[in-house]
Amino acid sequence: VSEPAPTRDHTERMLAALGCHARRGNGTVCIQGGARLRGTRIDVPADISSAAFFMVGAAIAPGSDLLLPRIGINPTRTGVLNILRLMGADIAVNNERMLGGEPVADLRIRGGRLHGIDIPQEQVALAIDEFPALFVAAACAEGRTVLSGAEELRVKESDRIQVMADGLRALGVDARPAADGMIIEGGRPYGGGTIDSHGDHRIAMSFAIAGLRAGGDIHIRDCDNVDTSFPGFVATAKAAGLAITEA
Repeated sequence: VSEPAPTRDHTERMLAALGCHARRGNGTVCIQGGARLRGTRIDVPADISSAAFFMVGAAIAPGSDLLLPRIGINPTRTGVLNILRLMGADIAVNNERMLGGEPVADLRIRGGRLHGIDIPQEQVALAIDEFPALFVAAACAEGRTVLSGAEELRVKESDRIQVMADGLRALGVDARPAADGMIIEGGRPYGGGTIDSHGDHRIAMSFAIAGLRAGGDIHIRDCDNVDTSFPGFVATAKAAGLAITEA
């Protein structure tokens, strides 16, 4: 299999854990047929895409101190971690180890002051699913955050560039969408409002986290898909300290 750019390698890692090693290099992945797979015990790491909402929440909430154990830190998925750190987030990566061929670690996030950045191009593909939450971080960060090269966000479960821009502006955030990204002027207080998530689970959860810094209530519509992506999100958010209710 040839690929123009590195992609998520969970399948290759899982095959290796089962005894079938794929050869990788120079933009190709090669696998030899006829291998005999062996059964093994697999401990599935916690999903960094789901953890991203709480990483952002802890990073934007003054005085917070949150521990997220056993988070998968596959290097093809760590863009959200890298970008938050570039923005000044206090994130410690502890107890790194391997589970089922995947690298995992315990992440400790403490609240503090974030600052706007130009998001590096090499991080875009590594954080493509986490940008709705990162847009919320940008709204709370001092100064300007610029994202480009992320046109794929236009064709996710919703047009995440436009829907997030519309939602942020409904709260009073200066968010300007572009064809392949967004410019957000952050650091100013924003209020409450009503958000149409367009049935997009990541939009809904991102604006739930935005409530941590909102000056009023945020009402989010069309949230049924959240249960498909993250069963128990509301209960987990409540346990983490969010004032959140289902209607």
